[in-house]
Amino acid sequence: MARFPFSAIVGQDEMKLALLIAAVDPSIGGVMVFGDRGTGKSTAARALAGLLPPIMVMDGCRFGCAPADGPRTCPVPCTATAGGVKAHKQPVPFVDLPLGATEDRVLGSLDLERALRTGEKVFEPGLLARAHRGFLYIDEINLLEDHLVDLLLDVAVSGENVVEREGLSVRHKAKFVLVGSGNPEEGELRPQLLDRFGLAVEVRTPRAIDDRVEIMRRCAAHDGNSAEFGERWAQEDDKILRQIARGQRKLPTMEVPDDVLVDAATLCSAVGVDGLRGELTLMRAARSIAALKGAKTVRREHLLQIAPMALRHRLRRDILDETGSTTRIERAISEHFG
Repeated sequence: MARFPFSAIVGQDEMKLALLIAAVDPSIGGVMVFGDRGTGKSTAARALAGLLPPIMVMDGCRFGCAPADGPRTCPVPCTATAGGVKAHKQPVPFVDLPLGATEDRVLGSLDLERALRTGEKVFEPGLLARAHRGFLYIDEINLLEDHLVDLLLDVAVSGENVVEREGLSVRHKAKFVLVGSGNPEEGELRPQLLDRFGLAVEVRTPRAIDDRVEIMRRCAAHDGNSAEFGERWAQEDDKILRQIARGQRKLPTMEVPDDVLVDAATLCSAVGVDGLRGELTLMRAARSIAALKGAKTVRREHLLQIAPMALRHRLRRDILDETGSTTRIERAISEHFG
């Protein structure tokens, strides 16, 4: 069955915007999606990955290396190294990380079968290598073992996976958009791990009857004839694809004026964000959303639009203030910026 079109997803505008921003600038640090089960979290991430144009990958490379990188960047010998730089197109990777995955499965390990057969130590790439230049999706990330979350976030930030074990020393690129989802009622992520995610969004089950009916209509149409349904939404998906491509082209030239930087610092100070990741994420996300909208420069309106997504998961709990993080951010925006 063909993927569900990204543009056909009803509502969930904040989640869709966060994914688009991460697609324009993967260095933002990934997207954490909190919300009810069955609200289209994985559907949206898969749809965006399927929407993006195919990537060029060197023939025979198991690490998804781009031809522009050259075969010398490949961490282990492969046919790409032996046969020169030949490449083919393949879809943008979308990798699901199961909750029961072991550290070896995630990072990669010694190829035991080959070692026993030939006595040769060869690295067997893990899920991080498969996700290179694509998306790594973790459902119910709040139930994943903490040490695995630590490893994933470190790699997501550095863009590189380093494996030192069993006599192997391997370093390979692992640049991907990390998308995690979870229901806070089933357990919370540690604050220091949440802080490493670039953006956090909240999704809720739609309350409007019209929206719920439209969701049923579209799901039924997709189940009945996914190809025809995809063609019906192809034009809207093309618009989103062009918007992403324009944003990626404009991003390197986007400048953040000093007055907007002051706004970011003022807002983070007002809501009590620890450290400087809040300001840095605000700046990067504001650049991305400005690039998506085709703006010439970053303005305050871009910063304030992205502020709840960039800051809500970085606030400390205040026992004297029972309001939620989003409300506290909106209140600070109103007090300082009108």
